[in-house]
Amino acid sequence: MKTGYLNLKYKPKYQSEIIAIFYVESKLRLEKIAVEIAKESSIGSWTELTTSSQKIFDRLAPQIFYLNKKSKIIKIAYPLALFEPGNIPQLLSSLAGNIFSMKIVKNLRLLDIEFPQKYINSFAGPRWGIEGVRNILNIKKRPLIGSIIKPKVGLTAKQHAKLAYNVWRNGVDIVKDDENLTDLSFNKFNDRVSQVLKLRKKAEQETKLKKMHVFNITGPADVMLQRAKYVKKQGGRCVMIDLVACGLDNVQYLRKQNLGLIIHGHRAGHAMFTRNPKHGMTMLVLAKLSRLAGIDQLHTGTIVGKMEGDSEEVISINRFLKEDWRHFNFLRSDWSGIKPVMPIASGGLHPGLVPKLVKHLGQNLIINFGAGLHGHPDGSMAGAVACYAAVEAVHKNKNLVKYFKLYPELKVALKHWKQK
Repeated sequence: MKTGYLNLKYKPKYQSEIIAIFYVESKLRLEKIAVEIAKESSIGSWTELTTSSQKIFDRLAPQIFYLNKKSKIIKIAYPLALFEPGNIPQLLSSLAGNIFSMKIVKNLRLLDIEFPQKYINSFAGPRWGIEGVRNILNIKKRPLIGSIIKPKVGLTAKQHAKLAYNVWRNGVDIVKDDENLTDLSFNKFNDRVSQVLKLRKKAEQETKLKKMHVFNITGPADVMLQRAKYVKKQGGRCVMIDLVACGLDNVQYLRKQNLGLIIHGHRAGHAMFTRNPKHGMTMLVLAKLSRLAGIDQLHTGTIVGKMEGDSEEVISINRFLKEDWRHFNFLRSDWSGIKPVMPIASGGLHPGLVPKLVKHLGQNLIINFGAGLHGHPDGSMAGAVACYAAVEAVHKNKNLVKYFKLYPELKVALKHWKQK
């Protein structure tokens, strides 16, 4: 029986095959390990099978069509028939499953996945996307200003709501729970939702501007749905899921409920498999899968903040990696009708970093300030003003120093964090 997986003359069928791109290290020759990866991730095994047939092989065998010994990169085309439509866990069981456990693999990294339109269209994707989020807040062009409540945990529901109100009144558009704040003994979820939304309404009446709070509903699927329905009932607009901890299948589950809520994706824990440049998978792959699952807003990194991720990595998350490795806009791009996702920059940001951040990532994003707002020497309200001033200055292409007279809070912030 013919069982050849390596075919460098093969022309992939982009409308009927899923293309996986891997970086591979092994004691075996690259050709040999590539074949083992292709086999284990599809119809093959470690030995010949009497239960297989030429018909099965011809229909379902993937083809290794690219192999670069210098870069150690391989590309494999998998027939779409190997994958269940609309099922991210099944996809990952193949392309990010047992192949990572093989003894003959020293390092393996899933760099990218390219999907045919038919597979993409089997997913709902974001309900709102970038345009929808901007329309809800009625902010058309400038970066959206977010604030994470700090400390992460410790405030009561009443204190949390009051803090949200104060920063909303001073320039912040979006306030969010942090990733480990759910339903705790000192800050119960339902209490937080009801108290926050009362003060959101008050802030909107006073500022004449739309405001948003992102409630963290992370938990088992039934609990998440119960919490999301409560947010909806109380008049909330957005919920957050720790998508690595919960799994993208639960994101899909929530999206299919069609509650009309914006789904905010926090990526806490992603570095367990994205940080090692030689092993695991890239944040780009997680971003693609999150978009399929239905995330409207996604944490993608900051470049200039405290979290791991240099400019090349973070920009690649926001841009699509083509075969020639040129960067194209991904999260914000048209993708077979799947709505674009609003990137979120979050982690170690303060007003002085806004110009560099926008230079790298553009203005179509949410900038989340946590300690860089609440750590302002004059308090959170002054910190909110400073963050607003920095974003406004950059949006208008003005130097931050020129805004000192208009916003003395900005001058204090830049001095405090030693920015000039």
